[in-house]
Amino acid sequence: MAQPDHLTPGDKELGRALLSVARQAIAERLGAATTAPPAHTALAAPGACFVTLTQHGELRGCVGSLEARRSLIADVREHALGAAFRDSRFAPLTVGELPITRVEVSLLTSQAALTFENEADLLAQLRPGVDGLVLRYGEQSSTFLPQVWETLSEPRDFLAQLKRKAGLPANFWHPDIHVARYTVTKWKESGKESAEAEAP
Repeated sequence: MAQPDHLTPGDKELGRALLSVARQAIAERLGAATTAPPAHTALAAPGACFVTLTQHGELRGCVGSLEARRSLIADVREHALGAAFRDSRFAPLTVGELPITRVEVSLLTSQAALTFENEADLLAQLRPGVDGLVLRYGEQSSTFLPQVWETLSEPRDFLAQLKRKAGLPANFWHPDIHVARYTVTKWKESGKESAEAEAP
């Protein structure tokens, strides 16, 4: 399902609502004090998001969905809990960690499939810092949010690690590889909201 236009991803009020919904879901599960998130009409619309947790700038959990299949508020809540308690790379979050944990919500656009002749052609089409990618080959798949460009700034490195994440060799190539891109608008608990470029 495509991302509905009326979600107005650059909306600062929406960002505040999404961050509040995510933090409230985690705090409630930990039995910590919470405040009700602000209302926003877009929360009831279908939406797809990723919730990322960091501590002192280091990743503490990240879970999300690529397609809008339920209300945005339900998607954010589920992925906030997933990032905090079900990311297999980390131990479940504890109540003592909550004050030092920062929440980031990335609202995804719909995916746009890329057409390419070979790997070099694909690499030439990538937009560092802008594109999130979904790679699929048979039953194997993986995705990187645009934020991953901050640590993998070269398209070749970005694609190689994306293939590894899918369980493929970094130098793997096959004509049946499928790649789609999307962009995100992101908000982070730092007092400032920022937006990435939207997909064409």
